[in-house]
Amino acid sequence: MTKTRCSWANPANPLYLAYHDEEWGVPCHDELRLFEMLNLEGAQAGLSWETILKKRATYRAAFDGWDAEKIAAYGPDKVAELLADPGIVRNRLKVAATVGNAQAYLRLRAEGSSLDQFLWAYVDGKPIVNPGPERIIKTALSDRISKDLSKRGFKFVGSTIVYAYMQAIGMVDDHDPACFCRKGA
Repeated sequence: MTKTRCSWANPANPLYLAYHDEEWGVPCHDELRLFEMLNLEGAQAGLSWETILKKRATYRAAFDGWDAEKIAAYGPDKVAELLADPGIVRNRLKVAATVGNAQAYLRLRAEGSSLDQFLWAYVDGKPIVNPGPERIIKTALSDRISKDLSKRGFKFVGSTIVYAYMQAIGMVDDHDPACFCRKGA
């Protein structure tokens, strides 16, 4: 029996199908993954998610397993190394944003908070399930979270990126109404 999936899930790419089936839209409260996905969504700006997904393992290695303390301390030599790595998106602004995001994340933690607490407070800990089937790219809530993240020093967190992030970490369930992953399907 064939599973009905979202129309965007490329059936020719097993990595993409696994991402769709096991991660996208699944509520995430793991700090490391929340930090990773925030940066990967920013890296994806202007590119396809499939491109980033193929590079995810290299990103993890290049960015020290997403260890925010290590990333926050990156200097010019490490940035140059990253910009020479063909396994990631070699965009100076995106690499700099990741370093800055690590610093902003550490400040958030120093205040006694976490990405999990910060983000999920916007939805009272419960995912938003949109009725579908229209494709949403941003909302008033993603606008607000984007502004709040920006005020805290995070970069590459525009409203469209934040909405994609919200979908990726399960704050929003935008699976197609017929998709087997949709809550209540």
